[in-house]
Amino acid sequence: MVVALLRALARLPLRSMHALGALLGWIAYLGSPVYAARMRANLRQSGIAATDDEYRRLLRCAIAEAGKSLIEVIAVWWRDERDAARLVLECENLEAGLAAQRRGKGVILLTPHLGCFEVCAIYAAQHLPITVLYRPPHLRWLEPLMITGRGRGRVRLATTDLWGVRKLYVALRQAEAVGLLPDQAPGAGDGVWADFFGRPAYTMTLATRLHQSTGAAMFLAFAERLPKGRGYRIRLRELGADVRDPAQLNRAIEELIRLCPEQYLWGYNRYKTPAGARKKDEGRGMKSEGGG
Repeated sequence: MVVALLRALARLPLRSMHALGALLGWIAYLGSPVYAARMRANLRQSGIAATDDEYRRLLRCAIAEAGKSLIEVIAVWWRDERDAARLVLECENLEAGLAAQRRGKGVILLTPHLGCFEVCAIYAAQHLPITVLYRPPHLRWLEPLMITGRGRGRVRLATTDLWGVRKLYVALRQAEAVGLLPDQAPGAGDGVWADFFGRPAYTMTLATRLHQSTGAAMFLAFAERLPKGRGYRIRLRELGADVRDPAQLNRAIEELIRLCPEQYLWGYNRYKTPAGARKKDEGRGMKSEGGG
């Protein structure tokens, strides 16, 4: 019954979904002081807003956009995969990704918590197979819905463990694509401390290791929400050889966020210390990889 309900809701116009999502974003913000404080602190910390007026404007927009990111998942996961992919009206620089694959290279698609990151894999799968890394949710009942919604067509899923990482390597060696969230805090031992908007954040090393080990082409992808629920524009940016470590990757992500800061999930707990990981200032001589 839950799946049937979600599929029925998925048929709503995207504009209506986004209107409902904006309302839910404000309900979440006003109903959770911890979440609201983290969103304000992260946005202020970034230094993106040059004035107080600009900060307040961005905050109001970010609250609504965060709610949209939750509700639009229904459209992406529960519409027919081709219908979901057709929500993307434009993909900048698509040919660069396809050209890499034609040269026999794998493609690493990095989608930060910016815009509708869920639609990027569905769209990519219309052009080549993609294996997406995901972290099983704490709510176990949610995982079957996540697997059903995400793992369709040529989208394959890999969990954030040794077996999942091996699947990524296999996919890249077969000149396929893999998808990761590069600004998701990894588990202890799977990251290093690197600055993100001027503050140390525990940052995954997997993306750069995959790139260095396989020679795959690496791209940042951002699906921008277009006004009035018209759909999405994917901005695809190839990362060159200058992005060699997590610190440099974080700087590239920052540049992408500056294109549309109101659509970044500022409420995400990006600066947490994972269980078992040492804090940035613990231990003698600790420093982030690449000097970040």
